[in-house]
Amino acid sequence: MAPTYDHPGERAAADPIRLLAIRDTPLSLDEVFRAVGDDAAGGTALFVGTVRNHDGGADVDELGYSSHPSAEAELRRVAEKVVADHPVRALAAVHRVGDLSVGDLAVVVAVSCPHRAEAFAACRKLIDDLKHEVPIWKHQRFSDGTEEWVGAC
Repeated sequence: MAPTYDHPGERAAADPIRLLAIRDTPLSLDEVFRAVGDDAAGGTALFVGTVRNHDGGADVDELGYSSHPSAEAELRRVAEKVVADHPVRALAAVHRVGDLSVGDLAVVVAVSCPHRAEAFAACRKLIDDLKHEVPIWKHQRFSDGTEEWVGAC
């Protein structure tokens, strides 16, 4: 059966979830942005989370992320919920695991929708739910020699 299109010139998207990954290699803004390109989208929202040099008043030297084996499946569940609740044309999310330095990209998510307000809302929901529901933990190491584990869920 041939795909159906909502608008002339539009390409059909079999699955708006174009890219989901938990990786131990550096993340690429370009890869995520390209993944959510869609001719029917008038708005694309992209969120980038980076390792900052402080947290809770303490200087952060470095941190490490680790994930549960179910993390990618949970990420897909979160993405599917965003797609079900918003007019998403395309969605991508990647999260880094392993040791990261200050300034490194920790997470990149993007959503394209017909309009900008929808894209902003869907992207916000995606990053908020990812941080609260996907089993990824952060191990921060501070300049004073202390450390802290922070759970995503």
